[in-house]
Amino acid sequence: QAQLVESGGGLVQAGGSLRLSCAASGFAMDNYRRVWIRQAPGKEREFGAGVDWSGTSTYYGDFVKGRFTISRDHAKSFVALQMNSLKPEDRAVYSCAALSGYGHIRSLSEINYWGQGTQVTVSS
Repeated sequence: QAQLVESGGGLVQAGGSLRLSCAASGFAMDNYRRVWIRQAPGKEREFGAGVDWSGTSTYYGDFVKGRFTISRDHAKSFVALQMNSLKPEDRAVYSCAALSGYGHIRSLSEINYWGQGTQVTVSS
């Protein structure tokens, strides 16, 4: 059974940092791209960051502006999201997801597997 489990969310002051992790199991994860998607209260889901199957190609949503870094560790099947210079508007549930294929994600409908999400709250 495919499973994605996030950890690392919490409360941080504005300007601070958090590191989110996502552990995958139950599917051939080497063949899947991995992404982080967030959803703020009352807003649509929003693409945050993505990494290809090899871990060498990464890309980010417009709101990131150099503050986040996504990385992938094949040996441990982990994907991490290092978030720096956090702002109150970064408050959201951050979900890890996996999708087959290549290239940048074009639609959330491409996603094959979702994690449950982890809450990130940034105080001003």
